[in-house]
Amino acid sequence: MHIQEWLETVPAVAVYLLVGGVIGLESLGIPLPGEIVLVSATLMAATQDHINPYVLGVCAVAGAIIGDSIGYLIGRKGGQPLLDWLGRKFPKHFGPHHVATAERSFKKWGMWAVFVGRFIALLRIFAGPLAGVLKMPYWKFLIANVLGGIVWAGGTVAVIYTVGKVAEKWLKQFSYLGLVAAVLFGLGSFVVMRIKAKKAEAAKPAGTSSETEAVATVD
Repeated sequence: MHIQEWLETVPAVAVYLLVGGVIGLESLGIPLPGEIVLVSATLMAATQDHINPYVLGVCAVAGAIIGDSIGYLIGRKGGQPLLDWLGRKFPKHFGPHHVATAERSFKKWGMWAVFVGRFIALLRIFAGPLAGVLKMPYWKFLIANVLGGIVWAGGTVAVIYTVGKVAEKWLKQFSYLGLVAAVLFGLGSFVVMRIKAKKAEAAKPAGTSSETEAVATVD
């Protein structure tokens, strides 16, 4: 929510650049909240007209593909020493356990690990650099990278934007129906109270009369 509130204060161009930049840096191998920024920006696009969801989706896809490609080249050049340096720099994200888990995924699934890694926070950070370190053929990496970037970034924008629009419309309808229900409830309560009051008022003289007759009989 803090990210979304901050995004609402900046121009549309800055939002596009921010989304593409953060996702690109995350895909490159820097642990950043790319998915959170993308979802927040998409929800904002669903509620504000100045953010174009198509442009947002293109920027997100471009950032994902370019960032992953740069990460692959860095991993290819840096090799294992790069992972060791990242492990010392970011132990919570590139520790020995995380690297071992990612390596097992890559060795087992190959290029599918790059594609599926888009949807998993840990592998999304590792995918590019680790594919380079493990010397995955670039053409395989590129296919998985492009397809994964389109499906993940583009799909996230499409789904979240649609859900945001439906939720906004539903909330508006709910607030309208809630107002009508509140008015009807108020009128119904008023009518019921009036009926009960009339019954009580009608029963009071009869009760009083009966009590008078009873007193007279005793006397």
